[in-house]
Amino acid sequence: MNNWHPTSWQSKPALQQANYPSAKDLDAIMAQLSGLPPLVTSWEIETLKSELAAAARGEAFLLQGGDCAESFADCQSDIITNKLKILLQMSLVLIHGLSKRVIRVGRIAGQYAKPRSADIETVDGITLPSYRGDLINGSAFTEADRIPDPVRLLRGYGRAAMTLNFIRALSDCGFADLHHPENWDLDFVHHSPLANEYHQVVKELSHSLQFLETIGGGSDELNRIRFYSSHEGLHLHYEQALTRQVPNRPGYYNLATHLPWIGFRTAGLDGAHIEYFSGIKNPVGVKVGAGMSAENIGHLAERLNPDNEAGKLIFIHRFGAHKIANELPPLIEAVQQGGHQVLWISDPMHGNTESTKTGYKTRQFKYILSELEQAFDIHRSCNSHLGGVHFELTGDDVTECIGGARGLNEMGLGRAYRSQVDPRLNYEQALEIAMAIVRKEKV
Repeated sequence: MNNWHPTSWQSKPALQQANYPSAKDLDAIMAQLSGLPPLVTSWEIETLKSELAAAARGEAFLLQGGDCAESFADCQSDIITNKLKILLQMSLVLIHGLSKRVIRVGRIAGQYAKPRSADIETVDGITLPSYRGDLINGSAFTEADRIPDPVRLLRGYGRAAMTLNFIRALSDCGFADLHHPENWDLDFVHHSPLANEYHQVVKELSHSLQFLETIGGGSDELNRIRFYSSHEGLHLHYEQALTRQVPNRPGYYNLATHLPWIGFRTAGLDGAHIEYFSGIKNPVGVKVGAGMSAENIGHLAERLNPDNEAGKLIFIHRFGAHKIANELPPLIEAVQQGGHQVLWISDPMHGNTESTKTGYKTRQFKYILSELEQAFDIHRSCNSHLGGVHFELTGDDVTECIGGARGLNEMGLGRAYRSQVDPRLNYEQALEIAMAIVRKEKV
């Protein structure tokens, strides 16, 4: 660790990286990024770390969600507001039902890069680089769009900064005030089969707040809600440029986001991503899933949290509804035997992806819910604790995942399928999941 530096990852094999035509142009952009102000602060990061430690003890619950891949074009006030609204609605249901604090973390303000299964894509005999997210190249199938452009790193930084600024402004002006959850209603919620249940939760919580304030006065915590950002730390040059030392704190912080995570494809112990993540002070997540050995997960814990610090390491498990029962218990046991302090959270999305006959990439709600419910049961049976959830979702009225309260079927996917990469839960499906978590935890 004494030899670690933000650039030390460059001596390791780096998967899923952009192949820029000009190293000189990349270096010039990196120099600009390295001189720009940070997007988040070390104080915010340390506060989040303490809250994650509470979640690992069962005193709080982590709700992490947002787009599979953000688009530069979606840096608009109404789109950002809708993302916040659905996470706030879900957290309201969880607070009411679980009777514990909810830590809200968005896949937002930096989720501009995505791993791909192939470096190239061929359409009608033409072969071009795969789309890897707006941080790297464009989604249009043209040579001009698909060639990686380092200028996009600056554009990504700018949009992340604007998004975070807007989120902070909403929080400061009382948008997230627990006294007024009616401000969070999406237009569609009135038509949802779950609308009555949701509004009953709002009513009961409002009465509870009135009672608390009658006997004990008000609290700023009820008027302002902390909201943290997260993204997959995939593009290591971008992460490096925003990794800084800060006054009065030892070590290096990734100041591009509060909570970066490592994807399942880039979690190799000898790879560049593990090397980079092993040296930053942020809490870090790592996706674990089918095929990972008990020995490997122990080594990951040792590399990413060598001081066994509470709130530092999150294991985000993603297996699929048909694999979790066999694959998860050995990993939990290995972590317990090693004495590692870990926050476990469930990502029931990525292991349940499938393609329809008509070519849509989708996920079935019943399998998402099944994996989530199994996760709670497995942790209980292993004397462990599931402290949170991780979803790809949106506050918009999309049709990307099959099932849910309205019974969306395969034929209905084309009505509003908007994701450029992976399918997301829509606002109703996300709210239904939150209510399912409460029912499961109350059993």
